[in-house]
Amino acid sequence: MSSTSKSNPFIDAMSCSLVDFYRAEGYAPKESIGYLMRRILVLIANEVERELEPRGLTNAQWVPLLKLYMGSASTAAELARECELDAGSMTRLLDRLEAKGLCRRIRSSEDRRVVNLELTEAGRAAAKDIPAILCRVQNAHLAGFTIEEWQTLKSYLRRILETAQTLQASAEKK
Repeated sequence: MSSTSKSNPFIDAMSCSLVDFYRAEGYAPKESIGYLMRRILVLIANEVERELEPRGLTNAQWVPLLKLYMGSASTAAELARECELDAGSMTRLLDRLEAKGLCRRIRSSEDRRVVNLELTEAGRAAAKDIPAILCRVQNAHLAGFTIEEWQTLKSYLRRILETAQTLQASAEKK
């Protein structure tokens, strides 16, 4: 077992790694996968936002629009979960989207506590362009990769995500 997992029960739950890829002595943050993934995410998000700016959409706004458009959520509560936002933040975000005429809230007739969401015609028009923009930006960032390299990269990222989700679930049980 690695020295890291001995001192951290969170990591101990997964101790499937036989190699300590990182060590405290000589640790270089800019060489960590967390740093690299975060930098890539920020740069891609900045480019997407730059492309959506003429349409008046920020990163915070296009994500819920796309989720509504693609049917990932239909209520304020579902959308908050999908966007990983608390209820207050989602309410403020929906206020902005409604003010722009992109969506509307409709109180459920069966359960007054439930607020259903629906894109307006303007919201659907704005959302339908988002997938093409995301494809264009991501393809530009993958320039030079072969299809096989792209598939391998995705499989590695999925493995990291699955491990992270398992670690999180294990920590939440404690």
